[in-house]
Amino acid sequence: MGKFTISKRTNGEYQFSLKAGNGQIILSSEGYNNKAGCENGIESVKKNAPDDNRYERKTASNGKFHFNLKAGNGQVIGSSQMYESEASRDNGIESVKNNAPDATVEDEA
Repeated sequence: MGKFTISKRTNGEYQFSLKAGNGQIILSSEGYNNKAGCENGIESVKKNAPDDNRYERKTASNGKFHFNLKAGNGQVIGSSQMYESEASRDNGIESVKNNAPDATVEDEA
């Protein structure tokens, strides 16, 4: 089962990561000014993760693949790592869909 971890950046902002059952980070957030905003971001990921239309599949200038998860208003709420292939990226999306809705939250901040 997946889990969200909340951490604090060196600049004082909060961020979350979604980790798969194997501990690999499959989605990371932007920085938030406060913990409440970060927690709202987690709830938005849980809500939007099952909807395939919320995923923006992208190819970077170096040819690697990645994706963004967007909220209903179009705002990016999480971004993936870089993947070597489209298939690996699509597996990452499936992992977010499967792990996010029921993931626990661990506060490390």
